[in-house]
Amino acid sequence: MAFGWIDEQARARHRAGLVRTLRARPADSPLLDLASNDYLGLARHPEVVEGAAGAARRWGAGATGSRLVTGTTELHGELERELAGFCGFEAALVLSSGYAANLAAVTALAPHGSLIVSDAGNHASLIDGCRLARGTTQVVGHADPAAVRKALGTHPGPAVAVSDTVFSVDGDAAPLARLAAACRESGAGLIVDDAHGLGVLGDGGRGAAHAAGLAGAPDVVVTVTLSKSLGSQGGAVLGPARVIDHLVNAARTFIFDTGLAPAAAGGALAALRLLRREPERAARAREVATELHTRLTASDLDAVRPDAAVVSVRAPSPERAVRWAADCRAAGVVVGCFRPPSVPDGVSRLRLTARADLTAGQLDRAVRVICETRP
Repeated sequence: MAFGWIDEQARARHRAGLVRTLRARPADSPLLDLASNDYLGLARHPEVVEGAAGAARRWGAGATGSRLVTGTTELHGELERELAGFCGFEAALVLSSGYAANLAAVTALAPHGSLIVSDAGNHASLIDGCRLARGTTQVVGHADPAAVRKALGTHPGPAVAVSDTVFSVDGDAAPLARLAAACRESGAGLIVDDAHGLGVLGDGGRGAAHAAGLAGAPDVVVTVTLSKSLGSQGGAVLGPARVIDHLVNAARTFIFDTGLAPAAAGGALAALRLLRREPERAARAREVATELHTRLTASDLDAVRPDAAVVSVRAPSPERAVRWAADCRAAGVVVGCFRPPSVPDGVSRLRLTARADLTAGQLDRAVRVICETRP
């Protein structure tokens, strides 16, 4: 029978407690959200919503084609210029998602004969980029510049190291300055995914690469998403102009994909301008994360110290993690639940988002619920 093997995989997932289901959320919910990636609380900000609505009214609901045909509007160019300037890079290229941006950067910058050195804790989009690239991939230990240096030293040809800047599971930051130094010893490039750093780290939220002094470097390429701190949708690659020009001509997820919808571009641009005007939002997100961690660990929970806005709280098992998250929801607080195979170390967790717009009362409520429902 066609696809008969699916049934056995479904039974195996059920036995392991790893079944995933979709849950539709209403437009207005009484639940306290600690699960989304809306780090700065901008997804529903009136200026951001109007930026999206105004762009849709002017440019229409869709981009109508690929960026190289009809999918590039003046709005896309405006967003690219302002995003590159804000983050300190020469140029930017906007794509339909952060996932597409990572695939574009890795596949286009790791041709046949090259070496890709990839951190073991990288996001699935970077892993998929490595799988699709024509270069050879070597996976090294998590956040280990010495391992990167050793791997690069074995390859005489072109090479790149690939890493998240802030890892999405535990919220720990990569040692970017030391990674860049390791790459430069071998003349290799560095590609980093700043999905969880943009809007949270760096001066006024300019990102992890900016904080590490790597913004604008000729050997550094940064990918970002517009769907987290900027509260919209889409992704972008930032880097030297010649690299961005190369992506326009070689990155398949750019060339063959429909351009980002004007509403998403307009929303992201409005959010970026708001962040420029209110840079304190970045510091506030980090403060909330630190407070969450301090209060949860004071209650003897095993929480990982956050380097940005993600707070990870470890659970005894996948089943108990799911139950814990469900009990939190029943008590009015929505939290993320990460289980294998989404977590590389096999340890299940609750994943909490420290949003800049959380009030003191909401923090009190969140800590109380998480502690009272602990397994």
